[in-house]
Amino acid sequence: MKTILVEAFSGLSGDMFLGALAGLADAYDDLERFPEKFDLSDAKIEISEVDKNGIICKHVHVIDLNEEKDHHYHRHLSDILQIIENADITEKAKQIAKDIFLIIGRSESKVHNIPLEKIHFHEVSGVDSIIDILGCAVLIDQLKITKTYATPVCTGFGFVNTQHGILPVPAPATADILMGIPNYTGEEKGEKVTPTGAAILKYIDPDFDVPVLIKKQIAYGPGKKDFKNPNVLRLSLCEEYEHLKGTYVLETNIDDMSNEFLGNDFQNGLFEHGANDFFTSAIQMKKGRQGILLSCSVAAKNIEKLSDYIFENTSTIGIRSYSVKGNRLKREVKEFVTKYGKIKVKIVTTPSGRKRSKIEYDNLIEIQRKTKIPLLVLQREILKEIHSNQ
Repeated sequence: MKTILVEAFSGLSGDMFLGALAGLADAYDDLERFPEKFDLSDAKIEISEVDKNGIICKHVHVIDLNEEKDHHYHRHLSDILQIIENADITEKAKQIAKDIFLIIGRSESKVHNIPLEKIHFHEVSGVDSIIDILGCAVLIDQLKITKTYATPVCTGFGFVNTQHGILPVPAPATADILMGIPNYTGEEKGEKVTPTGAAILKYIDPDFDVPVLIKKQIAYGPGKKDFKNPNVLRLSLCEEYEHLKGTYVLETNIDDMSNEFLGNDFQNGLFEHGANDFFTSAIQMKKGRQGILLSCSVAAKNIEKLSDYIFENTSTIGIRSYSVKGNRLKREVKEFVTKYGKIKVKIVTTPSGRKRSKIEYDNLIEIQRKTKIPLLVLQREILKEIHSNQ
């Protein structure tokens, strides 16, 4: 499980996300090839080292060569989607980029009351914004982040000059994208959140209830402007502290595969991949479908290994996990010599000091196959012999 923490101290933009993600993925050398991969010959990428309040980091600057020629393009959504479709990237990265642009498009459509397909993308139709979003999509796919947390976003305040004229900060489309995301104005005038930055944050769908995290890797993405606070986006790959100890339960509902595939071989694999114990339950799912609930207890350190095994060997597409607390009786396994040979017995001690004994089933069934004595009779005889010799 890869967890990322997003901290925007002053600003939030597409180039800041691109720089920070490149830092986490160690992909700065790859960035310069992005215009070619995206078939955008009217752009180039320059990477420079900058100082933001003493934080030395790499700024990713996408240069729009059309501006140098005094050309300006205002693309429709269909134009941008075609650029994405033609890019030399994975299908997953293409879908991420499309989803981010759709977030922007729906907000623009809502604000201006224009059908989505007729929207002109003014502020985000240039190659700089397209590369920012496509590049972030590639790196999000590459990093394979599974959980995101974030701190509230500072928007700034005042007014900003746009293609539509003078607008309040945050601009209406940005404000719409930020709906549901904790934000505050801060104490400095100026636009601190761009539509691109807000849309990327919206896509990764962070949880703002940040738990105790242990940071394993940190990267910074600086913005162009300078503010009182360092204008950097900090992204951290983290481990949740709770995931480093204790016992968890993994659960998943399965309703579209044969029960035969959940037999002995699959069950042995659960133990081999870290399960302490497991059980299955018959459940009724939506639309009256009959299904199976698979529940596994697992040590925190084995969550990812066991989850991967379940994903690879069942038809499920989602697994729930939650921490559990429990009480366990003191227990030990002892070996006894009986008339049937060596036997392993599990002995537990209750709070009052009473002891309960149970013969390991594998031992018992092995003896039963040799002696042909019924299991219940064999169990009574062995326990009687063990207790009489204690």
